[in-house]
Amino acid sequence: MVSPRLQIGRHSQIAQVYAITTVTRGRTRLFAVPENAAVIIDALRFVEGAKRTCSLAWVVMPDHVHWMFQLRSGTLAACMQMFKSRSGRLLNQRLGRGAPLWQPGYFDHAVRCDESLRRQAVYIAANPVRAGLADTLGKYPHAWCRWPLEE
Repeated sequence: MVSPRLQIGRHSQIAQVYAITTVTRGRTRLFAVPENAAVIIDALRFVEGAKRTCSLAWVVMPDHVHWMFQLRSGTLAACMQMFKSRSGRLLNQRLGRGAPLWQPGYFDHAVRCDESLRRQAVYIAANPVRAGLADTLGKYPHAWCRWPLEE
């Protein structure tokens, strides 16, 4: 069950930039397999192709996803539902399983100014370095950022 505290103060606004974190059910490290991470990346791109978002940065970690985007249409909840539904369905098809992929809910932060946009994007892209999955910023294969990556 989703904690009602996660939804307190949540407000969707077109053109607002959001930083989202969503976690696999049980923190299962499904995305450590590159082909599984590719399914998640395809789902991120699908949501953007559907004109719901304009991605600014994302990283697919072994058991969670950080994604910063500008909401282009619909609501934040509908955007996340589209992403989680598509990624879950496609990854379950690939793995031949029917278990839920994602924990219910997600964490979101409305990013408030241009200066913090780049800082937040670099923070997202640096996540694999902090986790010991990459030695250098920009070298993790399952991350993308709209801006040049200097720490």
